[in-house]
Amino acid sequence: RLLIDLIAAYIQKDIKAFVGKEGRIVSYTLITAPPKGFKDQAPYPVVIVAVDDDLRIVGQLVDWEREHLRIGQRVAVVVRRIYQTAQDAVIPYGVKFKPIQGA
Repeated sequence: RLLIDLIAAYIQKDIKAFVGKEGRIVSYTLITAPPKGFKDQAPYPVVIVAVDDDLRIVGQLVDWEREHLRIGQRVAVVVRRIYQTAQDAVIPYGVKFKPIQGA
């Protein structure tokens, strides 16, 4: 778990290096009982994406339809709001994935 947290922190810190990259879904799950801060987004898919041969990134899939939830689906890295906060002035952004249409 610590390694995953460290990798996620690195990716979120260096967002510019990942925006626009493409990859393929290698695994996914559909979250139907979300934690606090994500209830307005449920149900939502969380995917593991192979961005390069040796890099896998975990993140939320956005702008999706049921047919996008499949192994091999091509996706692009995008920047989106991560979760809803109680403070209106602070909006946390980070890396998410968007299906590439027709892929």
